[in-house]
Amino acid sequence: MMISADLGKQLETYISKLVESGRYNSKSEVLREGVRLVQDREARLSALDTVIERALADSDADRGKPVDEVFDRLAAKYRAMAEGE
Repeated sequence: MMISADLGKQLETYISKLVESGRYNSKSEVLREGVRLVQDREARLSALDTVIERALADSDADRGKPVDEVFDRLAAKYRAMAEGE
């Protein structure tokens, strides 16, 4: 199935420049790369949503640690790292 899309003058010009520069062999190659990048971004967002949902569920179930405890531990860790330099 062929896909036709109106990308607008600015994107058309940019794609043409990428092909003319030799970076890509064709406009289709540029568009395929763009779609792959969108797929990658969507997969990352989905994974992030899963992590956030898990964190919220842990928080709701009171499986977290108090923020002061976490900050104190991090401050001690970075203080020790700075003193070790």
